[in-house]
Amino acid sequence: MTDGPLVALTLLAVLGTGLVAGVFFAFSSFVMRALASLPPAQGAAAMQSVNRTVLNPVFLGVFAGTALLSVALVVLSIVRGGGAWLLAGAVSYLAGTFILTRMVHVPRNDALMRVAADSAEGAEFWTGYVPAWTRWNHVRMLASLTSCAFFVIALVNS
Repeated sequence: MTDGPLVALTLLAVLGTGLVAGVFFAFSSFVMRALASLPPAQGAAAMQSVNRTVLNPVFLGVFAGTALLSVALVVLSIVRGGGAWLLAGAVSYLAGTFILTRMVHVPRNDALMRVAADSAEGAEFWTGYVPAWTRWNHVRMLASLTSCAFFVIALVNS
């Protein structure tokens, strides 16, 4: 990989996947534990606030931008041949992070947004939400981190 633009795209993918992995690591290692330690109404309300706040240009730019970079790197790794590390990194991010978020986390977050945090229904929903959301977050954190590692290997081997 001596092509300047390909190196630049791969470096951007390293940064994007690393940032996203860091966000998910924070949620897996302490944010969800902190929210779960609150009374259910407070924890649910705090997570509802997080779910509203995360929909901003900075986070979405990195999250979706890294998915777009991954698509470009899939195409380039296929067209140029020999880009197994690029392909692995891109597929790991797209499947294990981006698609998983859309298929698992977005529906759960949308369902949380539909309940009143201070209601009995909200408390019951919150009790099941936290462990399931967190388990799947571990998966997307590991996928993002793995993707980052694969992109770094592609750069090192270039």
